Amino acid sequence: MGREITESDLARWSETLAGIARTGLGFTQNLYERERFEEVLAVAADIHHATSVGADIEQSTIVHDWMTSVGEGVAGYVTPKVAVGAIVGNDEGELLLVKRADSGIWLYPTGWADIGYSPAEVVVKEVFEETGVKCEVQRMLAVFDGLRLGFTRIPLYSMVFLCRAIGGELTPHPLETADVGFFARDALPEPLAGYGQWGDLVFGALAGEQQPTWFDVPRDPPWLGEH
Repeated sequence: MGREITESDLARWSETLAGIARTGLGFTQNLYERERFEEVLAVAADIHHATSVGADIEQSTIVHDWMTSVGEGVAGYVTPKVAVGAIVGNDEGELLLVKRADSGIWLYPTGWADIGYSPAEVVVKEVFEETGVKCEVQRMLAVFDGLRLGFTRIPLYSMVFLCRAIGGELTPHPLETADVGFFARDALPEPLAGYGQWGDLVFGALAGEQQPTWFDVPRDPPWLGEH
């Protein structure tokens, strides 16, 4: 008996198919191939429509939105977006968390990787902008595949860095952040996003454990997902 198909599976499959099709459309000038890729986009849209996120969106609208993002050549090669995350600890071993203004959910500081900055530079910038805390980047802690872990609906890689607070004052960003604070492991705020996936790793690092960089172990074969 096969395993149960989850919404996370459907989201990953639809985005993967859509990425393949959009990349193909960005590189080919052959009309026959373009028709085939457009058919693949339609299938991907059907899969997306079967999820709770896409249930209220017409299939034709999903396809249209994907088509408008098709570029040419290298610009048309569809890849995951890149974000950075910051695990910032203080001298008491507490973790810096922010409460998102849009969702009310707590998480460590995160942000999109901006052009013109290295990943570590984005970390320093994002932490200060979101929280008012100045930090020093120590090392890369983890690379998360957002679709695989099920905490995003778009293709996303998150590069997470271990940092140390070195100054500043807790000051929530007026638009992005509803609240900020340092929290001990036994006094974490709720709701807290994805703690079961990163909690042990993060607080182990803050406690000084020597850990290799965490990454998603390759699946074999990858399309069957977790067993």
